Amino acid sequence: MHKRVMDPTPSQASSEDLIIALERMVRYVRQSAVTGGLSTAASAVLGRLGREGPCRLTDLARAEGVSQPNMTQLVTRLERADLVRRTADRSDGRGVLVEVTDTGLEVSRQRRAERAHALHLLIEELTGPEQRAVRVALPALARAIDTQEDKHT
Repeated sequence: MHKRVMDPTPSQASSEDLIIALERMVRYVRQSAVTGGLSTAASAVLGRLGREGPCRLTDLARAEGVSQPNMTQLVTRLERADLVRRTADRSDGRGVLVEVTDTGLEVSRQRRAERAHALHLLIEELTGPEQRAVRVALPALARAIDTQEDKHT
């Protein structure tokens, strides 16, 4: 049913094998989130705003790795769907912040729950030792990402 991509022996998995597995897992988990019918980019923006709070459009574009015009279009679509709103930046009267609405927070929460459930189902397919390894490795990778991001800020 499923084509095995990687050799099951972790010590023999190459970096390329690992990135292929990671890409497939991320794609599978992302595609499992259907609430709101959002694109990956829209979902990422909602998630970021929900976690980090209001953000200037330019900073949001930079953080998401897209151009400002593309982010402006995306924010406009999210605003029309009542998922985000633009507000005045109190620290700079000329600036505008983008913030997630209550509806946007709920959509983001539901999408995260859908992704968590999809990941749970994947993990349940693993053996006990594999499940334990994933539950240790994924948080460790998240900490490594945090460390890398801290170095670049």
